[in-house]
Amino acid sequence: MSGSLHDEWFAGRVALITGASSGMGYETALALGRAGARVGVNFCRNRAAADQAADLIRSTGGEAIAIQADVSQSADVERAFQELAAAFGERIDFLVNSAGQWMDRSPLVECSDEQIDRMWEVNARSVFLCCRAAGRKMIDQGEGVIVNVSSVVGHSGGGGGTLPYAASKAAVNTLTRGLARELGPHGIRVLGIAPGLIDTPMIAGRVSDEALEKIIAATPLRRLGEPSEVAAVILSLLSPAASFVSGTIVEVDGGMLTR
Repeated sequence: MSGSLHDEWFAGRVALITGASSGMGYETALALGRAGARVGVNFCRNRAAADQAADLIRSTGGEAIAIQADVSQSADVERAFQELAAAFGERIDFLVNSAGQWMDRSPLVECSDEQIDRMWEVNARSVFLCCRAAGRKMIDQGEGVIVNVSSVVGHSGGGGGTLPYAASKAAVNTLTRGLARELGPHGIRVLGIAPGLIDTPMIAGRVSDEALEKIIAATPLRRLGEPSEVAAVILSLLSPAASFVSGTIVEVDGGMLTR
């Protein structure tokens, strides 16, 4: 989106990107920063990568800070929003909930309580908490945009062995639709994106070559997606080009769900 017609509109606006130390969140933070937004780059553990993203944004003349927070925890979410406000003022224009975690394949009957709880906390509870915090500010402003990163498995239930993950993403879809109804009268748009398999560090070492070949064969475009392609869709949804779009889940899956 850098160099697009909407760069002037992004300039100076404040964004918080969760899970921005890798993959889709990282690329979204960079894209927003290059478009002129003031970016909070959230990370949980990987400070070096978050600092790198913030440095890259600043190197192109943008403004960014790295914000450590486990966004599945209420106290951390409140602190993250306080740090964002201390750096850029009380306003928040964009929230992108990209924090998430994959799981090793395991039939539900063999899943531990810890596996189930972790999928809920990282993939769903974090989105509820961040939407609540951002929603309060956006209501006072009378405008704002939230984009929640879900997954195609939130629709399909997945290919087996990752049901807690799929169910957590389905919760994100439901939250997105319901929150769009709640916040729409306040001038706030809420959207979701449902990526297919994207070439990110989250899948590295967790998806076998054989499984990747099957997924690519089941994808009409016959390839994996790139994090930058997802970031481009997110920026489009945040922009005035999508000003009458809310409550929908946009598939970014190479046509996977059309088969």
